[in-house]
Amino acid sequence: MPEAHDALDALLDLLDLERIERDIFRGESRSALVPRVFGGQVAAQALVAAGRTVPEDRLAHSLHAYFLRPGDPGAPIVYNVDRIRDGRSFTTRRVVAVQHGQPVFHLSASFQAYEEGLDHQARMPAAPDPDSLPTAAETLPRHLPAEIADRLIEARAAVDLRYADTPPWGSVGQPREPRSQVWFRTHGKLSDDPLLHVVLATYVSDMTLLDSVLLAHGRGGWAVGDVVGASLDHAMWFHRPFRADEWLLYDQESPSSSAGRGLGQARIWTRDGRLAISVIQEGVVRVPRD
Repeated sequence: MPEAHDALDALLDLLDLERIERDIFRGESRSALVPRVFGGQVAAQALVAAGRTVPEDRLAHSLHAYFLRPGDPGAPIVYNVDRIRDGRSFTTRRVVAVQHGQPVFHLSASFQAYEEGLDHQARMPAAPDPDSLPTAAETLPRHLPAEIADRLIEARAAVDLRYADTPPWGSVGQPREPRSQVWFRTHGKLSDDPLLHVVLATYVSDMTLLDSVLLAHGRGGWAVGDVVGASLDHAMWFHRPFRADEWLLYDQESPSSSAGRGLGQARIWTRDGRLAISVIQEGVVRVPRD
């Protein structure tokens, strides 16, 4: 099992793309819990590619993405950036991720020069203090076979992610309110580059968002094999500055599942109550056929 700081260094290396042309980048891949590239990885790498073609004074404020094909974890991914628009206030980029000659992922991202404006936000929901919650290394072995728990802990070793309540695989067969809360932060300090913090939050955002769909049906999820699924599309809006190396509350819920798809929506809050990010994701969520 890698040390936490080594895992974070490895993740940062994974997200540090090679520039092979002005608007073409190449990223490595690594295996996930399932035999395809983790969706959060390709979304984060695509945002890195987009961000490296944008002036430093323009910060990411939204992204909209589609997962088109399963990524091959044994092959690099090429990211082609299209400079859609460079306006006075906003910059728009389109990124297509390609493997084996086929697009596997598509992202549109928008960046904005800072400006003052009207400001209001919803109230942060109640949540337990993150320091009072057990770590993943303490939680997962209670609910999963040792081999699966170890693989999940290793896959998330760069992130300190703590469930506020029992995770889906800990309450199989017991449907409950389709809502889940986790606190997360990176296992180690990051640089002050705003893009890096947005990229790390994008990476983590794909880890647990569909948990609330599973809770509604008493399903344990991909870790225990009572559903099969994959991300279909993903959208994020970045409202206020935050640091991914400080505690963030990921408050998630599912308003609907139907037709083999489940919808998750969430808000991410800083520990002092600022609404930092809004997230919506739809994924395939199917019960395996006998």
